[in-house]
Parts: sequence; structure tokens; C-alpha cells
Amino acid sequence: MFDEIMEKFEGSPSQQAVIRLLLERGFSVNDEGRVVSGGIEIPNTGIAREIDVDRRVVDSTTDVILEDPELRRIFQNISQVPSLMDLAPVLDLTVLSIAVADPERKGIVATVTGTLADNDISIRQTISEDPEFTDEPRLYLVTDEDLPGEAITQLRNLEFVRKIEIQ
Repeated sequence: MFDEIMEKFEGSPSQQAVIRLLLERGFSVNDEGRVVSGGIEIPNTGIAREIDVDRRVVDSTTDVILEDPELRRIFQNISQVPSLMDLAPVLDLTVLSIAVADPERKGIVATVTGTLADNDISIRQTISEDPEFTDEPRLYLVTDEDLPGEAITQLRNLEFVRKIEIQ
């Protein structure tokens, strides 16, 4: 789906940058063509400054979104999910990041969460990046406690795990 969305903007890398930002941040586009997060309007100048494009690029991108029924449906229904990852150091939580060899493989989340459950580790939050929206998708798990060495070893030994990071 991500590739299909980006193809609609293939002639404009600047507009693709706007689309990427909207998707990454979970920003919506309202009926007036304004970028919003819930009911809060995000100024186009702020968006433009963040990705180093002209404000008019943001305007033209939202115009295209509203004119295309498929894009309109996507960008009027996208939303953010609050993440505990940035708060982990403040709340004394552990963040486990797992990169896998084949993100399309079935059962990755079930196997990883099952391994943690088998080790009596409680999971506060799980975030799985979509392989269509990012080049190197990761699975993030936020736990209340440090992971025991045995659990880390079991995770590393899973055939699909390419890399593990703990924060």
C-alpha cells in the first residue's frame, strides 16, 4: 500500500516527503485540507520546516489527497498511537527492539511475546512497524522490568531474529 501511495506522488520528491511525514506521525488531513492530529491543526509552515520544503508543497499535497478518493479515505482516518518508548527511561521501563530477517513472516509477534510470557515478563506495550511503511521494520516491546539473560538468549536463538537491542 505504501508503494501505491508513493507512486501517486512519483513526480515530486517534496510531496513524497510530506506523505512520509504524515504517515510516520499519524497526521490526518481534514475536509479543509489542513493537517491535523485529532482536532489540533498543525501549521503547514511547521510541517514544511520539519522536512525542509516550501509551505506550498504541503498545500499542494493536501489538495491532491482530498481530490483522490482512496488517498482521502486513508488520510482522513489515520491516527496516532501514543508510545511509551520515549518515556521508558523516565518511567524505568525496558524497551526491547527486534529486527528480523523476513518481516513478512507470520507469527513473529506471537513467538516473541510467547517467549517473554514463558519467562514471566509482563509486556506494557508492543509496537510493530509495518514493512510497507519503513525499510527496516522493527518490533518494539516495552516491559516493566529488565529482561533476564535466559530470555535474551532464547530470543536471539529464534531463527528469524537478526538483531536485538535493549534500552
